[in-house]
Amino acid sequence: MRAVTQTVLGGPEVLQLVETERPEPHYGEVLVRVRAAGVNPVDPAAREIGLYIGQPPFILGWDVSGVVEQVGIGVTRFKPGDEVYGMPNFPHQAGTHAEYVAAPSRHFDHKPAALSHVEAAAIPLTGLTAWQALVEHARLQAGQTVLVHAAAGGIGHLAVQIAKALGARVIGTASAGKHDFVRGLGADEMIDYNAVDFAEVVSDVDVALSTLPGDYAERSVSVIRDGGVLAQLYYSKRDATFPEAEARGIETRFMLVEPDLIGLQGLSRLVADGKLRVHVSETYALEDFAKAHQAMEAGHATGKIVITVD
Repeated sequence: MRAVTQTVLGGPEVLQLVETERPEPHYGEVLVRVRAAGVNPVDPAAREIGLYIGQPPFILGWDVSGVVEQVGIGVTRFKPGDEVYGMPNFPHQAGTHAEYVAAPSRHFDHKPAALSHVEAAAIPLTGLTAWQALVEHARLQAGQTVLVHAAAGGIGHLAVQIAKALGARVIGTASAGKHDFVRGLGADEMIDYNAVDFAEVVSDVDVALSTLPGDYAERSVSVIRDGGVLAQLYYSKRDATFPEAEARGIETRFMLVEPDLIGLQGLSRLVADGKLRVHVSETYALEDFAKAHQAMEAGHATGKIVITVD
C-alpha cells in the first residue's frame, strides 16, 4: 500500500510517500480501506517533535473514513463492505494517512449515511474531543452557558453544535469574518477576539472550552462561575492548577481525547438527527500530504482539513 511516512522529525519536507506492507487485522481488529483521513493540529506536532508517538519511523493520522476490507477473528460488529469511520488508537500510532489501516473494531462506528467519506473523516478526533469535554467531563446541562474559544475551528465548530443539541446557551470567540458561520451553527453570542477581550465582556459561564495555547485557559477562569468547569484541551505544565480556580471550586483538569465507541455513536445520532454537520475547508490528495500539513500549520482554518485517498 501507499503511505505517508517519515524517518526523522522535522518540517513538512521530511514526509515521504512510500510503498509499504499492508497491515493485517489481528484478533478483534478490522482492516479498513481508507477513503479519506482528517488532518489535525496534532499531526504536525507529532511530525515535528514526536508528540505522543515518539521517534520515527511512523505513519501519521488518526481520523479515518473508509470501507471494511477484512475482519479479524472475533469481530462481530462489522463485515467486509461496511462503511465505517473512527479515531483508532489515539494517542498511540494509528497510521490513517495511508491506503489501509488496521485497528480494534470498537474504535469505529458505521459511517452515517448522510455523510460522504470526506465529511465523516473530518469528525472523529475533533468531534470526540468536544463530546468528551462537554458531555462527559463538564456534564453540560440544558439551560447552562458555555464559552467556546476558536468557535470556527475544528473542535470549536462541532462543540458549538453539540452544546446547542444539549440545550445550552453558547458564546463563541472568533474573528469577525467568521461570526456569521458560527451563528449559523447555533451560537447565541459572538465575540471578535481581535477587537474585544473576552474576559471583560463575559461572566458567570458554567463551562469554558479552552482550545488555544497561551494564557487563554488561565484567563477563562475569571469568567466561570464558582463551581464551574474549565475544559482544558491544550496542555502545559503551567496550566496544571490555577489558585483562583482552586479557591472558587472550578474544575480545571487537562483532558485528552480517547477512542470512544459510545461517544462516536452519540455523534452519529446527532448527524442522523440533523443536529451536527461538519465543515471541510480544504481537501488534498494523498500525494499532496505536505500541502495539507502546511495549510494546517498556517492556522485560522474554518472547520477541518481532509486528505482523500483514491
